[in-house]
Amino acid sequence: MKLIILCCLPLLSLPALALDAGPSSPQQQETEGWLVLQSRNQAASNIPQTATAAERERAMARFLKSFEYPIPEFYEQDTGGTLEGN
Repeated sequence: MKLIILCCLPLLSLPALALDAGPSSPQQQETEGWLVLQSRNQAASNIPQTATAAERERAMARFLKSFEYPIPEFYEQDTGGTLEGN
């Protein structure tokens, strides 16, 4: 049993070796920078974002309306159209 575990241990590290270190593009670097700012709460606004009572009421009405549509038991396969290959 120990032999099997010792043989499988190096295989567990293979996915980590396949990943590149750090962001691969400038866009990804920018996105990751914003995510870090967001997670550390460093770019928060000093102005609190509030919604009026009317806005909250409209949002709740829109949310409740989303439950009015019945969910079909099965979806028809051919209603999505066709896909032409290149």
